Amino acid sequence: MNFYDFPLTSLQGHVLPASLFRDKKILIVNVASACGYTSQYAPLQELHEEFKDKLVVLGCPCNDFGGQEPGTEKEISTFCETSYGVTFPMTQKLEILQNTHPLYQWLCTKEKNGVADFEVSWNFQKFLVDENGMLITSLDPGISPLDETILDWVKN
Repeated sequence: MNFYDFPLTSLQGHVLPASLFRDKKILIVNVASACGYTSQYAPLQELHEEFKDKLVVLGCPCNDFGGQEPGTEKEISTFCETSYGVTFPMTQKLEILQNTHPLYQWLCTKEKNGVADFEVSWNFQKFLVDENGMLITSLDPGISPLDETILDWVKN
């Protein structure tokens, strides 16, 4: 299995085709509008703008951690656009802790991803996926999207 095996739906309710992500590195982040890490939207947008030819930033809204993403898809979209100018793709709200979305089942389960078991500890957990749709690793929520670990990975 790889990233391309999972059908995704955009925040606006449209299919997010895998072709948008092919041959690019993918940074998957479970996002929330009322979290202490919400300001990470700004550096995520910066990454998107600077590296859009080689990187896809994919935001996955989730209300599982502290109820910090209670809004509707429309409210989330409006908040992200008006507060942070977000233009990178975002999925509809996904569940991670219960009724786990298949993408997160894959991201968090070694048996499925072939890399390791990972636990999403809070909002803004980051997953790095290579150009072939294979999982590389997971990074803690507190790690800045502009951390050297991420920048070095994107540039190489």
